[in-house]
Amino acid sequence: MKLLLRGVALTWILAFALHAGAQYPSRPVRLIVPFPPSGAAELGARIFAQPLGQQLGQPVVIESKPGADGAIASEAVKQAAPDGYTLYYGTATGMSWVPAAKAVPPYDPVNDFTPVSMVGTFGFFVFSHASLPVNTIGELVAYARANPGKLNYGTGNATSILATAQFAALQKLDVVHIPYKGDGPLSIDLLAGRVQFAIATPGLAVAHVKEGRLRALATLLPNRSPLLPDAPTMTEAGLERVSITPWGGLFGPARMPKEIVDRLSREMAVVLAKPEVREAFGKLAFEPRSSTPQELSAFVAEQLEAYRRVARSVGLTLD
Repeated sequence: MKLLLRGVALTWILAFALHAGAQYPSRPVRLIVPFPPSGAAELGARIFAQPLGQQLGQPVVIESKPGADGAIASEAVKQAAPDGYTLYYGTATGMSWVPAAKAVPPYDPVNDFTPVSMVGTFGFFVFSHASLPVNTIGELVAYARANPGKLNYGTGNATSILATAQFAALQKLDVVHIPYKGDGPLSIDLLAGRVQFAIATPGLAVAHVKEGRLRALATLLPNRSPLLPDAPTMTEAGLERVSITPWGGLFGPARMPKEIVDRLSREMAVVLAKPEVREAFGKLAFEPRSSTPQELSAFVAEQLEAYRRVARSVGLTLD
């Protein structure tokens, strides 16, 4: 009798999951972004949210939840119902940096979330304010060494924090860290000269580089970006490369129905292959790349270890 009841229960659960997958979505889907508006993550979310909604037949509505290096947004998604109506544009900040740098991680990026699809990798650049008397990354290094403790640098996310810390350690620089809650707020103070340089996504900075208000001294990408082609790679500039990978992926709460996850993953592959989506991402120096849920899960585990190694090497923690 117990075996019969278990069989009936399993059949009911499978039937319910199939029904849920067939009916999904029947109302708008919420996409949580861990940074404020106008930063690279929120701008990127805008690019894929609308076409994803068109593929699904329901709007995908962006909700920004900035703060705590992405932990606030991550916790909100972790606690949400796993019904496919709350999705998460998770980035390296909340999904690699926070669990790597905390002695007691607030969540497990592998087991507390459902991986759906990779979105892609971010391009980062070294920007300086026009008032700083440097025109190359080598000149920035020389100037910082000649003026220890006098230069402020800003960071808007985990990659900025780790990349600049690693850069400063490699080049033996004494510079002052000013953290921000995203690239949007950082860009305001960089343009005002309150911070003299930053390793950041291009976002709003490209127009200001063309206007001469900012300089793009180098890129962390392995190759030059068509967006800012005059910015050399670290290797071209004769400097050691920063080793971490900035990335973004689509997730949901743990235990989402497989049918819904597979549907979302398929639709993301279609969306990220669209020429207009790829062109829009290119303007952010972002390389779109879809994946299966299994591939994203393996990538998250790999990057968690990579961020742990770099955090230990530069002595950074969040505790």
